[in-house]
Amino acid sequence: MSTHAKRERLLLADLLDAVGPDAPTLCEGWNSRDLAAHVVVRERRLDAAGGVVVKQLASRLERVMAEFAEKPYEELIQLIRTGPPRFSPFALKQVDEASNVVEFYVHTEDVRRAQPDWTPRELDPVFQDALWSRLERTARLMGRGAPTGVVLRRPNGQTAVLNKGTPVVTVTGEPAELLMFAFGRQAVADVELDGDKDAITKLHEAKQLGI
Repeated sequence: MSTHAKRERLLLADLLDAVGPDAPTLCEGWNSRDLAAHVVVRERRLDAAGGVVVKQLASRLERVMAEFAEKPYEELIQLIRTGPPRFSPFALKQVDEASNVVEFYVHTEDVRRAQPDWTPRELDPVFQDALWSRLERTARLMGRGAPTGVVLRRPNGQTAVLNKGTPVVTVTGEPAELLMFAFGRQAVADVELDGDKDAITKLHEAKQLGI
């Protein structure tokens, strides 16, 4: 049975293939080749992938990513498309679904929204709910560096606290857009912000959102 993670994986692979290795992305300092190398290393080199969150491993992660980035671009795309090796925890369907739905969705949008001719992608309600579920669980982690209090609100009224504090800014939008905002992609997220004007400006400019 198909899963959200599997679908997003294939969409990301197809998009990276279509734009080529030198396309811009929303990830500062990364082009599409760098992003592809990141995705592959995350799944296939757990000994280095921890450098994303563990400072002591950051230099090792950079070296391994550089090594993978030198591989033929078509090989990187195929490694993403076929998924992790059998010994990787990501090969387990439950782990894949729990860990990769957001990862692949956000990175797909990192590529899409960096292109000058990008258009909004229509998402079905079931997928929006899946993204909201994951956003609810990780909101506090992603918003811990926010300069203001932040509440995320869906059009249906459901809310999640991104960060406690005052003044409070309410960010309203569909789950997919709220997710992009919470991951630090404020400039391209289709959301509405309500609250103190200075707080809104600070939140728009904040570099600390995301994991």
